[in-house]
Amino acid sequence: MPMVQIQLPEEALISLKETPATFANEIKVLAAVKLFELGRLSSGRAAQLAGMSRVAFLMSLGRYQVSPFSSTADELANDVRNA
Repeated sequence: MPMVQIQLPEEALISLKETPATFANEIKVLAAVKLFELGRLSSGRAAQLAGMSRVAFLMSLGRYQVSPFSSTADELANDVRNA
């Protein structure tokens, strides 16, 4: 599996009160949510990126004020075919 590394000032982690591991997990979820919102990933692929089930991912979207229903009818049909 490919790995992406970012450098982050330690002060940012201190301000966020996060460990590197929990922050890395949050970044994965945030990236998945944004890519889903932009229509660049289906909900299934975004859930995979976030490391959670599709249902859990869709349920978590409200936390980020993203609607799970922003897809077009064609995109929803494609998601059903790929499920």
